[in-house]
Formats: sequence, structure tokens, C-alpha cells
Amino acid sequence: MNTTQPCTDCPRQCHVVRPLTSDGICPDLPGYCHSPLQPVLARAALHFWEEPCISGSRGSGTVFFSSCNLRCCFCQNSQISMDGKGIPITVSRLRAIYHELIAQGAHNINLVTPTPYTRAILESLSEPLPVPVVYNCGGYERVETIRAFEGKVQIYLPDLKYMDPAMAECYSGARNYPDVAARAILAMYDQTGPYVLDDDGMLQKGVVIRHLILPGHVDNTKHVIDWVRDHFGPEQVLFSLMRQYVPCGRASEYPEINRPLTDEEYDEAEQYLFDSGIEDGFVQEKSSASEGFIPAFDGTGV
Repeated sequence: MNTTQPCTDCPRQCHVVRPLTSDGICPDLPGYCHSPLQPVLARAALHFWEEPCISGSRGSGTVFFSSCNLRCCFCQNSQISMDGKGIPITVSRLRAIYHELIAQGAHNINLVTPTPYTRAILESLSEPLPVPVVYNCGGYERVETIRAFEGKVQIYLPDLKYMDPAMAECYSGARNYPDVAARAILAMYDQTGPYVLDDDGMLQKGVVIRHLILPGHVDNTKHVIDWVRDHFGPEQVLFSLMRQYVPCGRASEYPEINRPLTDEEYDEAEQYLFDSGIEDGFVQEKSSASEGFIPAFDGTGV
């Protein structure tokens, strides 16, 4: 791992030299993510609340990294994405965690918010794993970084949060998010090709595009659905329309989204999806909008 190279791993392009290690996430550390190069983890455990083709019956081997290259004001994982909660580990320990989760029966290794630790994760995947690797991210990725994971990641699980630059700037501090995420998702698909399920319905390779509906912004959701419809055909990608929004993080500072989604809003978005012709993917039940589905970021498995 090059410890002197200025960081350009994510679209922020901070060009700072990040320290190899630290006591954790710290505002005094350089760069937008305020994180060291070596991983900081908040949890590593079997997770049963992903899409069915990811979680399956045995769970997804989910590794929650601390910090993020976005600042989504409504983040359900804000304890680790913005508040700095996490435990520093080494690359060798990260590799050992993968194998511990696989021994527990994990269908895959699911890397959640991996972007700040690109270099360490690439090193940790120097030897192939016997299960698929999932790159679970906010969609705000450099194409060059995605290309670096070719042959190491089999499944990409990106968000496509916005097609409106003003919304992206307001809620996530990234006005260029729509263009950046669109290019990244196309690069992910170029790498994996059409999705492949095994005989048990478990995803072996491909792209699952997630979109969380925000209250008061169903039109944004419609634009996201339009983009997916216009860029992918049947049996190419999976699309996951997420109903699980609950006000978290700093949502209270934004009155227009400081409330749950209404049934009418979800019904409108879901019907638009059905009318779009997109048939490959998932929708969520109303019960998914609960803080009870947010894991405990207590260092389990780290």
C-alpha cells in the first residue's frame, strides 16, 4: 500500500496524504473522510436485512466500515458515517474477518461504505475468496476506483440517490452526484455484465441499484427510475426501490424530510416503477421503515 500517494480514491479528489493508522476517525485527520488508510470498522456480522438475493437464508457477511465520502443528512448509519464510531484494524485482521464470516455460513462478503479504505481493501482481496464479494456503496465513486476492483468484486450494490444536482448538494454535499454516480454504475455494469443468480436465487455476480425514496421528493424517484429504464434492459441489472426511510442523522435540520414517507407517496413511486417496464428487482414492505433494522455498531466481530 502506497502511504505517500496523495489521495484521489473518491470523487472528492482531496489530494491529501492520509496517515496509515490512527486511533479512529478524527476531524483533525486530513481529507474529506477524516480517516486513515488502514480500515476502521464498526461491525462485522451476518446480516439478514439486505435484498433476498444477498442475505439468503444464512445471511450476508457484512463488514461495516466507518466514515464516508458523502454527508447525507438523513443517514441511517450516521453513528459510523459521520460521528466517527469504529475500531482501527490492520489489513491482515480484515482478511481474517472475511474468513470468520465465511466459516459462519455467509453467502458473500458485503463491504459497506468501503470507499475511504480502497487501498487497504484491494490489498485484503489479493487472494480470491470462495464466496462473492459485494461492494456496497453510496454510488459516489470514481470510475478508476471501480476498475481497480475488477476480478476482486463480483457484485456491486450502489445507491442511486438523486438525479437532481440541487438535491444532491442540499442533502449530501455533492452537487455532481448525479453525473458521478451514473458513470460509476455504468462502469460497474461494464465490469460484471448481466446479473447471475444460482439455483437457490442467490446473486453470484451483477449490479443491484438501490434507491431510497425521500419524503416530498417522489419526482426525484421517478427521474431515477427513468434513468435505470433508459440505460438497462431486461435481465441486465436488478433495481431495489426502498421504502425504509426514517428521519435519522441531521434530518431534523431539514423540515421537509423530517417525517416518514406517506402511503400515498410510496404508492405513487411503486406504481411508477411498475408502469416503467422494469421487472427485475425488489420493493419493500411498510414495516421496513423502522429504526429497529439499524444494526448495533458496537464492534461485534471486529
